[in-house]
Amino acid sequence: MLPSFEIAARHRPVTLVATSDAFPLRAPFGAVEATLAGAGTAELALEGADGTRLAVRLEDGRASLLVRLGGVEHPLRSRRYGRVATPPTRLGLTLTGDHLAVLTLEDGGWVARGRIDLREIGGPDTRDPAWLAGLRPDASGVDDVRAGSFGQLGLRDIRLVSHADGSPYRVGREVLFTATSAGPGFFDTAHTSVWALRATGDIEWRADLFFERPDHPGVYGDHATHLVRDAERWLVATSTWSDFPARKADRVPGALRVTLAESADDLTRGQHVLATRHLDLPTAGPSVGTWDPHLVRTPDGWLVGYVSARRFFDFHPLLAAGPSLDRLALRGAASDRRATEGTTLLRVGEDWRVLASDGRDNPRALRGRYPVFDTSLTEIGTVAAPYPTNIPWPTVVPPDPDVPGDEWRLVTFDGRRSGGRLAGYGTHGDLIVMRQTAPA
Repeated sequence: MLPSFEIAARHRPVTLVATSDAFPLRAPFGAVEATLAGAGTAELALEGADGTRLAVRLEDGRASLLVRLGGVEHPLRSRRYGRVATPPTRLGLTLTGDHLAVLTLEDGGWVARGRIDLREIGGPDTRDPAWLAGLRPDASGVDDVRAGSFGQLGLRDIRLVSHADGSPYRVGREVLFTATSAGPGFFDTAHTSVWALRATGDIEWRADLFFERPDHPGVYGDHATHLVRDAERWLVATSTWSDFPARKADRVPGALRVTLAESADDLTRGQHVLATRHLDLPTAGPSVGTWDPHLVRTPDGWLVGYVSARRFFDFHPLLAAGPSLDRLALRGAASDRRATEGTTLLRVGEDWRVLASDGRDNPRALRGRYPVFDTSLTEIGTVAAPYPTNIPWPTVVPPDPDVPGDEWRLVTFDGRRSGGRLAGYGTHGDLIVMRQTAPA
């Protein structure tokens, strides 16, 4: 049995420049920000060794993008969002995947004032490590310049970092978790990050993880990730969301899938680029994509929870099992759902349970709740906890057996956006920490 939960804390760690010692960039996730010095023209840029210049400008209350390619400059300005109504205090540039954006800091919050997919104007291959290595920041008409790796506008897809047996990976009184660090746009502007959750409920950024794919060159910000400590190595299972298009017409069945990486490095600190291979996951019938992996090794072999979509977006949770991660067979599927994800394995007493999140596009009786399944994916109950907006994952933190009186916690997220209307849906959400309200 699990306890009931109530909300204890909310966090929204919005940061454009996460680390200022990140050049040369290892992945196409960089940022420059600065204080506006006065009423004159202010400009920030990332300049490439090939002559490419990715710049943002604020002039006469209008924010714009200036992209120089092959000696030709492309001025780009949003008619709807480019005019700054409130005098900003800082100017920001972000490169997130293929997207260049200009942001202004207004009334304490960053607002996206312009964005371009560089592929639409014949831009560089931003995922090419050689091109990234040549990028350097530049600025004029500003003070207090900071440049480095991009941080986030919001956090979602919360997963505990765990040992292979499913127990939380603890560093003293802290538990670690992975998150999707949202960029100023759709899913293709986000990447994976690693955080610490303290006993006080506070959080702290620790690492960023980026990925190479077995079938495409370059470095990707794939996300919805599970980080697993398996003896002396790390296993990293992630979802290939980094180039998932916002336009429905551009979505290709089979392009969204799960990859697996292995590393002996300390992935809980710093920035890392990991080589991956495909993790083949069985599905219950036709599938256009799989995502949200969660891995546990039991005495009988591996259990893997994940999501499969019959079409975009009609998706449900599944569980596979096998003696190795390369020999998995379907154990169960909750195919009566059409908007359920965040498949999470949790040991409760001597039994394994599968938790998930029933979104509001499900049938009426299966909306806005956290179902609990057995390992055949038969529902046996629900988690009694507040259900924020969007499809929040039920990331449960069991009590630390070495800390007397330690209690259950649940960490999740909501759909609250930031960055203004142009940044849109992909910027969700707040990180929400819950605590137990009744004994388990």
